[in-house]
Amino acid sequence: MFSGKTEELIRRLRRAKIAKLNVEIFKPKTEIRYHESDVVSHDFTSMPSTPIDNSSSILLFGSNTEVVGIDEAQFFDDGLPEVCVILANKGIRVIVAGLDMDFQGKPFGPMPALMAIAEDVTKVHAICAQCGAPATYSYRTVANDETFYLGEKESYEPRCRACFVRKE
Repeated sequence: MFSGKTEELIRRLRRAKIAKLNVEIFKPKTEIRYHESDVVSHDFTSMPSTPIDNSSSILLFGSNTEVVGIDEAQFFDDGLPEVCVILANKGIRVIVAGLDMDFQGKPFGPMPALMAIAEDVTKVHAICAQCGAPATYSYRTVANDETFYLGEKESYEPRCRACFVRKE
């Protein structure tokens, strides 16, 4: 969290639009932190998107789509990697943003499978809220054991490995 994943997704999709490519953007219907339908970064950069219930719904949109963006991929079902392969095999550029680990530091949802089949993976890092080092973990600051728990700065903070393991 707080590493700029959504901001980078939006940047890449805007560049595709500048190139006059047909772009479709999707996010999980349950992701409503900043906006019900738009994809919104923590710095409030936004882009209109289509909220969907499951990954297979992506295949129902736009036959002339050239670029597909998917935000918060960790919240999608395990069918998302197959959907991405189907799109890529049709020549569609697929750009996915999501957390690779949950609040316990374990692989999150379909992200490991997506990273394995991706032609290119860019990991962006936040800054550790404790020591200022590059942060790769999302430390949950509230008492809640649910894997899928939507929250912001009141619920999570970025941590480097050392500070995440210390859990102070």
